Amino acid sequence: MNNRKKSLRQDLLFEALLSLETKEECQAFLEDICTIREVESMAQRIEVAQMLEASHTYLDIAAKTGASTATISRVNRALNYGSEGYSRVLKKIAEKKSTGDKI
Repeated sequence: MNNRKKSLRQDLLFEALLSLETKEECQAFLEDICTIREVESMAQRIEVAQMLEASHTYLDIAAKTGASTATISRVNRALNYGSEGYSRVLKKIAEKKSTGDKI
């Protein structure tokens, strides 16, 4: 597949995600587009990222989340050298919590 088709396909996914307005809409969409395991894996990675940002140890994170050290390492690498996706999302979640907004 050429990069242009891939980019258009990914753009469609990004637009679909951006169109969601409520947690319920997001849940319904993810349940339709992903397997239960895929959704759980993404949720686990976000939890791991939160714990890494809070300076928890790999052992503590593995024990609490059930994530493998390989997953924890991959999330840590994304936090430190990635596109700042985790950091942006975690910051937005923290801001909503601090203002009492519904997440």
